[in-house]
Amino acid sequence: MKNFTTNPNDLKALTGFSNCLEKAIPDWNSSISPDHCTWSGVTCDALPGLGTRVVHLELGSRKLSGKICESLAGLDQLRVLNLSQNFLGGFLPDKLFHLQNLEHLLINGNDLSGSLPESIFQLQNLSVLYLQDNKLSGPLSKEVFSAESNRFIGQMPSTLVNSPSLEMLIMNNNSLSGSINLNCSAMKNLISIGLASNQFKGPIPGSLSNCQRLETINFARNHLNGGVPVNFKNLQSLTQLSLSNSSLHNLSATLEILSQCRNLSTLVLTLNFRNEEMPQGQNLEFSNLKVFVLANSQIKGSIPKWLSRCKMLQLLDLSWNHLSGNIPSWIGNFDNLYYLDLSNNSFTGNIPKSLTNVLSLQHRNFSLEGTLGFPFYTAGSVRGKKYKKVSSFRPSLFLSYNKLQGPIWPGFGNLKGLHVLDLKQNSLSGPIPHKLSGMTMLEILDLSHNKLSGEIPQSLVGLSFLSIFDVSYNQLHGKIPTGGQFDTFPYASFEGNNGLYRYGTSGSVPSLPAEIPAEPDHQKLEIIGFPFGFGAVAGFLVTVAMCFTSGWIFS
Repeated sequence: MKNFTTNPNDLKALTGFSNCLEKAIPDWNSSISPDHCTWSGVTCDALPGLGTRVVHLELGSRKLSGKICESLAGLDQLRVLNLSQNFLGGFLPDKLFHLQNLEHLLINGNDLSGSLPESIFQLQNLSVLYLQDNKLSGPLSKEVFSAESNRFIGQMPSTLVNSPSLEMLIMNNNSLSGSINLNCSAMKNLISIGLASNQFKGPIPGSLSNCQRLETINFARNHLNGGVPVNFKNLQSLTQLSLSNSSLHNLSATLEILSQCRNLSTLVLTLNFRNEEMPQGQNLEFSNLKVFVLANSQIKGSIPKWLSRCKMLQLLDLSWNHLSGNIPSWIGNFDNLYYLDLSNNSFTGNIPKSLTNVLSLQHRNFSLEGTLGFPFYTAGSVRGKKYKKVSSFRPSLFLSYNKLQGPIWPGFGNLKGLHVLDLKQNSLSGPIPHKLSGMTMLEILDLSHNKLSGEIPQSLVGLSFLSIFDVSYNQLHGKIPTGGQFDTFPYASFEGNNGLYRYGTSGSVPSLPAEIPAEPDHQKLEIIGFPFGFGAVAGFLVTVAMCFTSGWIFS
């Protein structure tokens, strides 16, 4: 039978910690509840020879403010300490890292500052350490494996880059420098590496191919140069790769090499290969590719035929390039296509009619499984969010800022799951089809700056989720529909159409000066983060796992 006699030292430690908070935890009151083992967040266990002791203190996301008092060091049997996602500030007390039984320490998502105490390196039982999203600074000491979004500087220490038991190395969003000097001959168990948004220089190390278990690599936003090493083709476990904004060149060779990584599902190459030609190689094969992003790179040429063989494609972004020619009809043959961005290019001809038959966009509850290898951040008022799943994007078709002609197909009304349809700044003509009212989930419809004629269909009033509607600068006429969301749209949504008028008025909607085309947003689709999708990682001294804030994917 367990002895539930509580330990007075534990009560003293908890009370001391509570006194350092700006606001007391509601049920932490020894007068009302003398048994501290019943307090919220506190877990006790009967330990042989030690009585009943506090072993877990889990107070994550409790809106705690104040500081972390060194009195917590009195919980000398503590195994799990979770103070994550609060508003705690100040320095980390050195005595906190004298807790030799500590296995899990989660202090991420606070406002902690200063350097990490040296005593953290003596915690022999520590297996999970979450430090990200604080203001910790200073050079990395020899046994700190990872911490995202801090202020660490210098090179990665040799003990870290030679660790045979390390499985995950995540150090995005710091100020680390030097070369990426991983010793993959020793790091046999490395599964994922995230070094995005640092100051690394030099070529991508070819020795990475010796890390045969690597599944995810994120080197985005560094000062790398050259191309992808030839022996990357040996990374047969690789599924997620981001090299965006890394000063790379030779797109053709890069794709030839990476096409041999047969399990690759996410490939992000944005802001590289300036002014190169889009490879048309007939031998390229990416049979498992689900996400392909090659945006903002001024790539020339046309959409390559080899993409048509990427049958699993869910997300395709080729925006902000210099691509031209017709958009091929097979672009609508991807059953799982969820997000297509071909905006800001020079495509001509008609919109492919096949886009009105994309299976995944015809269903309101179509679901796609799996997470992306790194968070993406979309820029701009429409797409300024963070995403981690393709299925978390608003299903979208972006064909704006091209030279497309011809009609808007009535069949777009089949796309009941589409949330965003952006066709602005083209030369589309003909009427706005009344069947567009079939896009019942539509939130954004932008048809501005085209050559559309006729009246605005009254049926569009039934689009109850429509929050942005723009038909400005066309050749429309007649009465602007009333009711529903149409009562909320500003005059700017209709300007530049001499024949349009509101109910109860005469004349036309006044026109404002013509819109100046937007400049490229050079932050668009630039991957700077990394997800945690591997569960608990064990088998080495300190595993630092990543827990991202809620939200979604591109930058």
